[in-house]
Amino acid sequence: MTIELDHAIVSARDQRSAAKQLAELLGVRWSATGIGPFSAVYVNDGLTLDFIDDQEAFPVQHFCFRVTDEEFDAILARLQTADISYRSSVRGAEDRQVGTAYGGRIVYWNEPDGHQWEILTVSYARPPR
Repeated sequence: MTIELDHAIVSARDQRSAAKQLAELLGVRWSATGIGPFSAVYVNDGLTLDFIDDQEAFPVQHFCFRVTDEEFDAILARLQTADISYRSSVRGAEDRQVGTAYGGRIVYWNEPDGHQWEILTVSYARPPR
């Protein structure tokens, strides 16, 4: 049996703004309205992040996206063009550097609601097959 994550809900103070920003940085499609009360970011053919307006306190979430070297370069360029601070380590200072730990390239940034996004070219969470 193959189990795949289909979608996840991401709380935001302004769901449309948060969804639009992430989609534009990743270079993927998004919709201001979707099924239910969500703004959807279509990360790939099998995963949607559904942003929802939430004025209550919510925990910071962390999402990591494994990308190709070409996609990494494009996303990094969009972060730089948008003047979004990023860093080379998960809890480090916003040094605007690219990390090279674990055999690939890695960058972290936080969006306005505090959620942490990560892009990497080599997964450190699982060994290669």
